[in-house]
Amino acid sequence: MLPKLILVLLQVAIGYAAAPYIKRYLPSFGAADLLVLAVIIAIIVWLVGMVGSVVLKDVATPSAATLTSALVGALILAGLTFVPAVTQAVAGVVKGVQPSVYPLVGAILGYMLRR
Repeated sequence: MLPKLILVLLQVAIGYAAAPYIKRYLPSFGAADLLVLAVIIAIIVWLVGMVGSVVLKDVATPSAATLTSALVGALILAGLTFVPAVTQAVAGVVKGVQPSVYPLVGAILGYMLRR
């Protein structure tokens, strides 16, 4: 249980820190910037899972289906940021949530559901 918790914490930390850094090197896609960020985050989460499966004990190696699940989760939650009612409802519960957090949560949930 502890290795899986460590893996999730690493995925969140590295995904949150590295994705905007990588996104800076890509051209702007206008309104679709958050969707591009979602793809980057999902790939980072999957890669951290691959490295974590080698380093940590009792952590399964993620498959291509896990990557697909992380991509779908990240894109769905990134798409929800385009719905003002959803972002207002989340902001009512948790103050100061940035839009870049939505794809990170979706990627982690997608990764954990498929693993």
